[in-house]
Amino acid sequence: MANSNIHMIIGQLNFTVGDIQSNTDKIIKAIKKANNDYKADIIIFPELSISSYPPEDLLLRPAFNEAINIALDKIKISTENIHVILGYPLRKEGKLYNACSLIHNKEIKKTYSKQYLPNYGVFDEKRYFTPGVDSPCLFEINGVTAALSICEDIWVSKPTEDATAANAKILFNINASPYDKNKIFEREKLISKRAAKSGMHIVYVNLVGGQDELVFDGNSMVFDNNGNAIFRAAEFKEGLFEAHIDIKNPKITQQIKTNGSNLINEESIYNALVLGVRDYVRKNNFKGVIIGLSGGIDSALTLCIAVDALGSKNVEALIMPSRYTAKMSIDDARMLAKKLNVSYEIISIEPPFSAFLEVLKPSFKKSSIDTTEENIQARSRGILLMAISNKYNKLVLTTGNKSEMSVGYATLYGDMAGGYSPLKDLWKTLVYRLAKWRNKKEEIIPVNIINRPPSAELCENQLDQDSLPDYEILDPILELYIELDKHPEEIIKHGFDSETVYNIINLVDKNEYKRRQAAPGIKITKKAFGRDRRYPISSGYIEKK
Repeated sequence: MANSNIHMIIGQLNFTVGDIQSNTDKIIKAIKKANNDYKADIIIFPELSISSYPPEDLLLRPAFNEAINIALDKIKISTENIHVILGYPLRKEGKLYNACSLIHNKEIKKTYSKQYLPNYGVFDEKRYFTPGVDSPCLFEINGVTAALSICEDIWVSKPTEDATAANAKILFNINASPYDKNKIFEREKLISKRAAKSGMHIVYVNLVGGQDELVFDGNSMVFDNNGNAIFRAAEFKEGLFEAHIDIKNPKITQQIKTNGSNLINEESIYNALVLGVRDYVRKNNFKGVIIGLSGGIDSALTLCIAVDALGSKNVEALIMPSRYTAKMSIDDARMLAKKLNVSYEIISIEPPFSAFLEVLKPSFKKSSIDTTEENIQARSRGILLMAISNKYNKLVLTTGNKSEMSVGYATLYGDMAGGYSPLKDLWKTLVYRLAKWRNKKEEIIPVNIINRPPSAELCENQLDQDSLPDYEILDPILELYIELDKHPEEIIKHGFDSETVYNIINLVDKNEYKRRQAAPGIKITKKAFGRDRRYPISSGYIEKK
């Protein structure tokens, strides 16, 4: 007898790219739990679950694809009495597809291949995959006609229209959609629009977890055929989430289970940073992290993120004062470490700095003191951090932000030395916002750190604003130029000084060589440095007045 009520389990899980065995074990365990404990009709997994996302050039290795096929055969055995929607890379007739299959009673019943392959920003799927043509891909569950689609297909109207024309009542859309600070709201608006226009229920299932520079936020959702959200899974949390759709009663919507969704912007960003750090350390098998703690706002926020991600026992701080370090900076750094229960060590850089100056004295005898001596201090700190990292297998977290990296206000092999950069995609003004937000939960970061003018403390009485405009001026200019690709003259029309704008843009353009050598870091904007923004190092192009 047909039952229009579909009992679903959303498998919003955290997979590891390339770890096919562990991913397979996790999938099988979830299927068994959905079947035996939840008595579910269907369980839905994210895009490319077996390989995880993005597998990049692993897809080009024949052995990798063979391992996927072996894993798929193992998973099929576990699907007795339950429907499973599973994403994986499919090699067929010499071509590779981003595919998903409907598996039931140990057999693949239907297979759909992604039609629209994203090839922008961080995505380069056309490098690997062939577009599918099998639309619509329909199956029946409890007497209800449903259709399959994958990620980008929901952003283009045709796949949804094809499913509607074929009288599908539910569209299952599986995703590996990375986080950025505006993405959640954009997704909800789009899916609501698609559901309302098509008259279909839409089940949106997303990956969760950190993968190198990307963080997948989960936030899986179900929308009814009127465009109303009837279910939301947790953001940034792994789990099996239970949801229902009743086709015969389309006007009756269940209570939305938010489980932490619709977080305020600062909380959402902070949670993304925490998850990104936790998974990068975990998936790369580091024993913990070490952070150079300066008494400044950037290292303070980085330390908070690290502790929230890994626990205080897995975080170490190194305070490295010089002749130019204020006593207040040392005191504030110690206070922060104690509040977070983080072990710390104080090692002065004065001995190595003095030794370098002495060794270089013959070479520098005809030159006056300049930024070279400042950089030697930063590099002395980098050597100490990397030495401890090497000795104890602890990952160095760099503390630079997007504002500094944009204009080159950072030292290669100095404060840029390290393995991962949590603040890499954060404007300085956002760093302050997040620090203040974190302090609302519990006042951890000393007020001095937040209120003091920022300084690298590499020379006497140094302030960031000696070299740069105030961050309230700098950041909007950078955002307009880097994230929105505005011409300098357009930026000036926003009320900024012409000379300032062109000076800043010149700094951005000539410091690409530094950014190419920076540690990977967490993407939280639409245009992070790296794969989002690809500029030549050697370039003769200049934005002219």
